[in-house]
Amino acid sequence: MTDVEAALKEHFSAPNGQLTPEILGEMQSIMRLHSIDPQELMYKWESYSMKMGAETTQLELKTIRDFKKDLQDILERESRGKSHAAHTTKRTGATPRAAMGSGDVFGMLDGLVPNTPRAGAVNGTATKRKSNFETPAVKSSKQHANSSPSDSKLHYTNAGVATPVTTAIAGNSAGQIQETVNAHLDAPEEAPPSFSESRIKIKSNTEMQKFAYKSMAMKLSDASQTLDDRIDEFLELLQSTSSFQDASFGNPAAPSTSEIIAVGRIASDSAEGKLNMASLVLETSRRVGAGRRVPLQIDGLPSYDFFPGQIVALRGMNASGDAFRVSEIISFPDLPEAATQPAENEAINARLASSIIAEDEDESSYQPMHPTTILVAAGPYTPCPNLNFTALTALLTRTATLRADALILLGPFLPLSHPAVRSGDFDLPPSSTSPDHATLSDLFRHHIAQPLNALVQSHPHISIILVPSVDDALAPAVAWPQDRFPRRALGLPRQAACVTNPATLTLNDVALGLSTQDVLAELRARDCVGGKAKMERDVLGRLAGLVVQQRHFFPVFPPGKRQALPKEEGEMDVEDEEEDRLGTGPGLDVGYLKLGEFVGVKPDVLVLPSMLNPFAKVWSYS
Repeated sequence: MTDVEAALKEHFSAPNGQLTPEILGEMQSIMRLHSIDPQELMYKWESYSMKMGAETTQLELKTIRDFKKDLQDILERESRGKSHAAHTTKRTGATPRAAMGSGDVFGMLDGLVPNTPRAGAVNGTATKRKSNFETPAVKSSKQHANSSPSDSKLHYTNAGVATPVTTAIAGNSAGQIQETVNAHLDAPEEAPPSFSESRIKIKSNTEMQKFAYKSMAMKLSDASQTLDDRIDEFLELLQSTSSFQDASFGNPAAPSTSEIIAVGRIASDSAEGKLNMASLVLETSRRVGAGRRVPLQIDGLPSYDFFPGQIVALRGMNASGDAFRVSEIISFPDLPEAATQPAENEAINARLASSIIAEDEDESSYQPMHPTTILVAAGPYTPCPNLNFTALTALLTRTATLRADALILLGPFLPLSHPAVRSGDFDLPPSSTSPDHATLSDLFRHHIAQPLNALVQSHPHISIILVPSVDDALAPAVAWPQDRFPRRALGLPRQAACVTNPATLTLNDVALGLSTQDVLAELRARDCVGGKAKMERDVLGRLAGLVVQQRHFFPVFPPGKRQALPKEEGEMDVEDEEEDRLGTGPGLDVGYLKLGEFVGVKPDVLVLPSMLNPFAKVWSYS
């Protein structure tokens, strides 16, 4: 018995009674969520008992859960009240005035007219607030807001988390092989010859026209129906592929003394905190359980691995009507492997063999078939704080040297989380466009499209694929699933194919799944794992396996909260900043989440960029 359990029993146990493990677990969950000790928890319980009626309020599992929900409601009300009060306070106060003698009413000319003295430098001692009318600029020095950016070694992901920059240009591991899969296969020793045509045939397995939906027009009924249909689809899948009788399936929220199989969505009974054993609930569909949620008791399972939004099939019993005790986790069948018809394989081999030509164009000098080379890279392609795109330049140089057959580039290309992009403080590319009419599209054409056009000129038979990101500044909306880039408007070459996010493609005979959504980091931060699964060393492989098992590129729901972007040096002194600037986050459009499902088959290769350590693993040999 731990000290916490002993203290809880001392404060709450009746003279002739004992606290059950379930009640102890709920109490410890409340203490963790609210950061309180057992004595303060007792004070809150006594206050709750007086409010509800001390004679009728008994220390039972249902009552303690009602008590937990009441505390959460009080905390949310207080948080909303503080936020409103802080917002009101920051908007009140005297109207700002310029420093005496500056001749600049409200500081409107501060930094705009060369001869206008900067506020605070008129007499050497006067200071003033930063004006809202000033052109935004990156603050990188506390001594002067307009000084040059400091050499900040930060890389901002779409989740808004700052990590050290590890680009192929700046890092010491540039050009080194970090991990190899199928090392028993020999790599080609010589550079490939010239080709007469493209050796890669790209086929889309995704209905990309459906991604051109109108974002921010989601109805609550559509979102609810989408989430509900996903539970029913997994239920029908299990019924059609297993030997279980229809009578074996039931409603886990209904009291029953017989074991049933329940299919539902994993959720948490608390909006705050990490998913844990005490907060696990199973959400049912409207057809089976009227959408009710029932607490789960999983202490008897030898191994489990849950996360919010996961669709599961559980065998168990709800004898008391208060909780569903799980005795077994039933696995769903895997998607079938991608397959190619023999005739298609023969056509692919014939195209690979006939595409090789000698320099003298003599058919008799055709060389043996060379293996295909496909390069995959994920953004951002420029380190902070500058927009120099040195990493992209090095990548394209390497691509031309290898004469790669295909180059797959995943966003973000112009990340919103980049300090130069979000502040607008960057140099415009040299072009005929007037600076007053320049847009981010011009920046993309200069830094991304022009190098890709140069690559195509030197290697005309390469196939290029671009996948957008919700963190891209050129994205029409911060919404996932996400429509493709407009190829012609951005000046991309004819060999470049813009696809959706996510996308399932077939390159010759290889099924490829692509998504720029950081699902691995979400799973790592939100999962509830125990037993044998917790002892597994291959954590990243386990997380990727969850994605494949759920048949979805982003099965987490609800996603984690958006994180505040790190402030640049000097920004802490700005008084007009009312709230932290947040990262884009996942940006789910719930009504269209079905577009994020795997299409028909299990991908041969699944590409999931993440802020976690990079890895390449074989998840299944089946």
